[in-house]
Amino acid sequence: MPRELTREEKKSIRALVTKWCANYDRDYGCLPLECECYMLTKCWTGPMCRYFRDAMLPIDPALAVQLAQEGPVEELRICPLCGRAFLPKRRQLYCSPACQAEANRRRSRERMRNHRRKQGCKRYD
Repeated sequence: MPRELTREEKKSIRALVTKWCANYDRDYGCLPLECECYMLTKCWTGPMCRYFRDAMLPIDPALAVQLAQEGPVEELRICPLCGRAFLPKRRQLYCSPACQAEANRRRSRERMRNHRRKQGCKRYD
């Protein structure tokens, strides 16, 4: 069942089309159809331009997941470590336990680096 696109989804679609679409021209619109670009005026999920779906949607995986959802839009988050989109459980920050472990390792390394730097300054003062 199609649903209305959110403002952020429309903004993401517009950005993808104007920046990456090989068939789009600012002056003429959609070059193969010789009319205004269908994706720029799209208000509902459902049928999409085939070129947009196949060539440009993989550039933004979070948008692809959102457009595939049929019900109400759930908030997706982007993993700060790997950049993948995921549906968070409560206050989850990372997409997987592996990303969480890597982030903890990096934080510990930085904390120890700062600790050693502070101790080094005390010794030479």
